[in-house]
Amino acid sequence: MDIEAFARRESMLRLRENLVAAEESRLSGKSGYSIDEVSSMMKAAIKEVLDGQRW
Repeated sequence: MDIEAFARRESMLRLRENLVAAEESRLSGKSGYSIDEVSSMMKAAIKEVLDGQRW
């Protein structure tokens, strides 16, 4: 297995772990974020980067 294939496989495994954890949280009743909340958080993060406050 070459390094690119290995890196892609590791990335996919991390994504799967995160998705399983999110689904387990959802099933246990933990509340998530609304679409509007996520949109606001993303806009704030983009603004921070564009304003040079965060790298």
